[in-house]
Amino acid sequence: MRIVIAPDSFKGSLSAVEAALAMAEGVELADPDAEIVTSPIADGGEGTVAAIIESVETAQERHASVAGPLPGRKVRASWAYLPAGAPPAMDSDGEPGSLLAPGEPTAVIEMAQASGYELVPPKKRDPFATSTYGTGQLILEALEAGCRQVVVGMGGSATVDGGMGMATALGFRFTDSDGRELPPTGGSLSKVREIDASGRDERLVSAHFIAATDVDNPLIGSDGAARVFGPQKGATPEQVEELERGLKNLGRLISARGIDVLDLPGAGAAGGLGAGLAAFCGASIVSGVRLVAALTGLHGKVEGADLVLTGEGNYDSQTAHGKAPAGVAGIAEQCGVPAVVLAGMVTGHDHDYPAFCILPGPASRSQAMAEARLLLVAGTARLIRLLYLLGEAER
Repeated sequence: MRIVIAPDSFKGSLSAVEAALAMAEGVELADPDAEIVTSPIADGGEGTVAAIIESVETAQERHASVAGPLPGRKVRASWAYLPAGAPPAMDSDGEPGSLLAPGEPTAVIEMAQASGYELVPPKKRDPFATSTYGTGQLILEALEAGCRQVVVGMGGSATVDGGMGMATALGFRFTDSDGRELPPTGGSLSKVREIDASGRDERLVSAHFIAATDVDNPLIGSDGAARVFGPQKGATPEQVEELERGLKNLGRLISARGIDVLDLPGAGAAGGLGAGLAAFCGASIVSGVRLVAALTGLHGKVEGADLVLTGEGNYDSQTAHGKAPAGVAGIAEQCGVPAVVLAGMVTGHDHDYPAFCILPGPASRSQAMAEARLLLVAGTARLIRLLYLLGEAER
């Protein structure tokens, strides 16, 4: 049996790399002779850089000290440098791997490393105060390294600033009605009257940017960045409405420059960073899992396999809408290979792919998360034995 293991992270418990190792251990317990190929996956959020470094042979891990999401705080962020560029497109239809030219030095940046939700203590979460400025500094690090292509993974953000912070780090200025420069935070969005691009970094013109995300939310509206994601990041109901007005204001100013972000799918990702990347860097917004799959050559690994195992902490109705396990299972389906999603919780009834709960019986959430690795090893072993038994019964 040739088994490809490509899980996402089990959020709060295991990284995608740790989950892949645990699943591989489970397979080995059930079938010591199995050929195992591990390829951790991500969808643009936390773990994207780690998945690239683990799965792309030429990738180098780089580090930078950048501004965190809160003013006056520095964080140490890692990013992936691909000196030989992206591998050739691996998707069967050529997308979105074809968006990256082979041979061009490429950076993969994870905005959560610089501007992430987990970097802000719970009592200080406030999208009026947080900024994507550190994400812009990571982009500058990539440009300084000579990267001509920059992939920005969007997910797990602490911000709703429309990419203002990122753009400020890249040389843009945002001013109020009196011409005063504004702090690049969510609280400034509604005060912006002018966007000055005269000081922008000239390397932005020649670089190619891709924004990788697992959501297609618009910038504003009932499904927009403020109303959907603002409360998750600490916004009060009053702040949500102010952020909505601010994002609408920024969107109109950007649209006046000839870039319509108000109707752009994915513009609301990462608190409107999708809109900012499209407007200030000319980025294309693409499916994060499909892009990571293309970068890691997942399609080629799956072809000819007997089974694909993927997974995440909670397999629910949201999984089908751009989450990593659905993307992996979709690639397996294209290749005619059966796939199973392993999860700590399987909720809902309308799932596109077979799922297997790794819990052997009732358990509290805290217990399941504390014992996630052991549960994943044992659950994977049970699944493989069960599949082998079913295979024997069919024969």
